[in-house]
Amino acid sequence: MTLESMVVSRDWQEVSVLECILGGMQIGVDVETSPEEARRKLSRTKIDAVIVDYDLAGADALVQTFEPMRQGGDAIPLVLMSGPQHHDQLRRSGADFYFEKPVSVEQAVHTLAAARNLILRGRLRYHRQALQAHVSMVANRKQMDAELVNVSRGGIGVRTKENLPIGEVVRLRFSLPGRKLVVQGQAAVAWRRANGDVGLRFEELAEDAHNELQLWLEGRYFES
Repeated sequence: MTLESMVVSRDWQEVSVLECILGGMQIGVDVETSPEEARRKLSRTKIDAVIVDYDLAGADALVQTFEPMRQGGDAIPLVLMSGPQHHDQLRRSGADFYFEKPVSVEQAVHTLAAARNLILRGRLRYHRQALQAHVSMVANRKQMDAELVNVSRGGIGVRTKENLPIGEVVRLRFSLPGRKLVVQGQAAVAWRRANGDVGLRFEELAEDAHNELQLWLEGRYFES
């Protein structure tokens, strides 16, 4: 699965640079030269990020009409670029990211990588990756085994015969396929079902374990 972006510009030299960078980040690119057509397409097509050339006539109106689409938990990043004549407007625009033309490849890579991370956080917020593996847990000094059912950024789903009450805090430990680091930390029981399915919400996870989990989820997301 790939991410999708829209670049609204007629500056083909800059567009070609952006296409190259975005392609390397596994982000598809749809180029629009008309702000009005871009607005119509945005209203009916799923786009993960929008890059607008502020030097383009009608760009300001596009940014204003795009603003309501950027509200809420599923907001998509807005990136603006411009030549020297609009640099001040970029800083006051409220855009998530901006860079100046002529595009510096180093600056664009840094900016678009940050935008990509923002997109992925939104995409993975509700994503649960199925995974069958063993997970060891300890609660009230009692060692217990469980079957890992799925993994997300915020927690895991397990299947166990243990009667874990809602709110019970457990220490857990499990491995991710293809990764060397063992994920271990602390989680609380968020919900349980009669069939033994239990949802555990991470409460304490080391930074390296969190980063490892994020990278693993990203990889599986794109593989799907």
